[in-house]
Amino acid sequence: MPRTRETMDAAVDLSGIDRLIHEPARLAILSVLRAFETADFLFLLKQTELSRGNLSSHLSKLEAAGYVDITKEFVAKVPRTLIRLTDSGRRAVATYRARMNRVLASL
Repeated sequence: MPRTRETMDAAVDLSGIDRLIHEPARLAILSVLRAFETADFLFLLKQTELSRGNLSSHLSKLEAAGYVDITKEFVAKVPRTLIRLTDSGRRAVATYRARMNRVLASL
């Protein structure tokens, strides 16, 4: 396949993809959070079908990047973990989506 400006631009766009978001489990988490103001850990667990440890690990990475905010509270003496997408996370997801749309459109 000959290289064209369009295919070279797509390669450049792909190199700029946020690898933290691009990982399938984290993309699933962020997709759920984008649709809701906040989600609790159990809801995310059911929606993503990840194991507890896997979900927790991915949430830690997203929190370290500043993409999600995690708060813990007690409801009737039962612990509850709430996760929300930060403004920075929303911008990162929007940027990721725009770049992926450009890459996919060039295929």
